[in-house]
Amino acid sequence: MAKPRIFVSSTFYDLKHIRSSLDNFIETLGYESILSEKGDIAYSFDLPLDESCYREIENVDIFVLIIGGRYGSQASKEVKKPNKKFFDRYESITKKEYEAAAKKDIPIYVLIESNVYNEYRTYLRNKAATNINYAHVDSVNIFHFIEEILSKPRNNPIYSFEKFEQIESWLKEQWAGSFRELLNRKVQQNQIKSLTTEISELQEINKTLKTYLEAVLTGVTPDNSEKLIEQEKKRLEDVSIRKELENNTWFNFVNSEAGIDIDSFIEMQLKSKKYEDFIKQIKNSDRRQYVDHTLSTEPKAIIDFNDSREILGLNRFKK
Repeated sequence: MAKPRIFVSSTFYDLKHIRSSLDNFIETLGYESILSEKGDIAYSFDLPLDESCYREIENVDIFVLIIGGRYGSQASKEVKKPNKKFFDRYESITKKEYEAAAKKDIPIYVLIESNVYNEYRTYLRNKAATNINYAHVDSVNIFHFIEEILSKPRNNPIYSFEKFEQIESWLKEQWAGSFRELLNRKVQQNQIKSLTTEISELQEINKTLKTYLEAVLTGVTPDNSEKLIEQEKKRLEDVSIRKELENNTWFNFVNSEAGIDIDSFIEMQLKSKKYEDFIKQIKNSDRRQYVDHTLSTEPKAIIDFNDSREILGLNRFKK
């Protein structure tokens, strides 16, 4: 079973202990942690190292960003500035990794050291000042980075921490909440699907009532009225059968694997005297052997196949 892949982004040397603890925590949950120092990233010989990191983010499910007191190395596409000063502006690799995750719109969780976050608040009150010596950060770009994250309208939860235990507790709560929300959405989708089916059925009944009303208003004869009622009864039965088939596992399998639409499917079942007859009718499809193999080897397949026949009022085949 595929595991959620979690990319951990931060500067390395000042946060290596946090990164190591986070790696163990993620693996303990049964997820896959992606950290550059573990060798999890496939580096391309024809690309700068950081470009391979941005590309790897295309294949992850969650992005965890840790912001400490160091802004980090310049991105490879940046013009190199030797002897950078505190207020010199440039883009770091960590910031570019964050931008790659934001562009893909995967869930992002931002962790900021408490001392850094407190100094950020001091910076906000003194933006114009260039004579302040900040004790916990090595570049004004860290403050600009945090400011950019906070300016996002969504997907920017931030948590300031002092020790790793706080990170672990917060991420557990966040990921458990996300899982619960996913389950709630699944329930809501099923409710919407059920409601859509009911609305569709009401529309068909309304169509029949409209037909009856028009017949009454036009003075239809008794003989014709009986015929009309039978026609509408048959139409509603056909609509009901089609709805059931749309939820049948075998029809959905044949539809997706061999491109058989519902009208062709019904016609093929009506013509079949045995299972092999049905398979022979799947013409011009390179998936025919796959369909045949599935019904021959999967025990539940013949049940689903026969269920589709039963919906149509046909006899079940033995295999």
